[in-house]
Amino acid sequence: MMKICILDGYTLNPGDLSWSSIEALGECRIYERTAPEEVVNRASGAVALLTNKVVISEEIMEQLPGLKYIGVLATGYNVVDIDAARKRGIVVTNIPAYSTMSVAQMVFAHLLNIAVSVEHYNKSKERWVNSKDFCYYDTNLMELAGKTMGVVGLGNTGMATANIALAFGMKVIAVTSKSKEMIPEGIESVGYDGLFENSDIISLNCPLTEQTKGLVNAKNLAKVKPSTIIINTGRGPLVVDSDVADALNNGKLAAFAADVMTVEPPDANNCLLSARNVFLTPHIAWATKEARERLMSIAEENLRCFVNGKPVNVVNK
Repeated sequence: MMKICILDGYTLNPGDLSWSSIEALGECRIYERTAPEEVVNRASGAVALLTNKVVISEEIMEQLPGLKYIGVLATGYNVVDIDAARKRGIVVTNIPAYSTMSVAQMVFAHLLNIAVSVEHYNKSKERWVNSKDFCYYDTNLMELAGKTMGVVGLGNTGMATANIALAFGMKVIAVTSKSKEMIPEGIESVGYDGLFENSDIISLNCPLTEQTKGLVNAKNLAKVKPSTIIINTGRGPLVVDSDVADALNNGKLAAFAADVMTVEPPDANNCLLSARNVFLTPHIAWATKEARERLMSIAEENLRCFVNGKPVNVVNK
């Protein structure tokens, strides 16, 4: 029976899902978390490894001669040395497009919280009880209709975000590699200068590449309006933390919201933790139960197809 090792299963399944479909495929060892120094010992003898954030380097592969399959429990697969795996004939798969709508809704959860200060007013119920008027408001309340949403990246999540923005009556502009023929009606393709200069809200939905790393930096932040809101549900290193903090603290940027950070969990001294008008969630946009159920289903199907000799969602062909 094939030996399967799940190195860090807790974030996918803290107890509300079942591993049974994967356990049916072989002798399965499941760990909630695995430290780097524990990987080789725990994975010893395994034919298939499943990992979310545990790094599988070439050095580790060298010590696991029986390893034939690495299933990444996420869309991004930078935790695996792809070239080393290819060289050794190890199949590496990922989980595409499982959390598209969950991540898109997190963009608007952050945006609506900033636009109408939901959290602020929920924490001040007593003030309403004691108000002399039927209502009170001490923040700027913003209507989204008519505002310009700039979307960086029109992949699955970027497109879903753009469609929600259109439903709110917003104008949508986007930086994308798609040709104009592939862009739906209602979305205008622009360059980076046009996006930073004209957006009221900027949503980062692009992958992390050499070209997009540090995209939100001092140079580009100098182009935005002081009323601009930036929301990052893509990858933490898309922004330069210190540049964003400086822009916020100096009134050059209205607000910054993120579900991802450059380092996760963030260091206690990260400048964004103390900057003005920062709204953070702990990388949970992907973690709705519905999205995690899809992830589990795709992970099982990926492994099953590998066992049957017809692997799918392979990232190192």
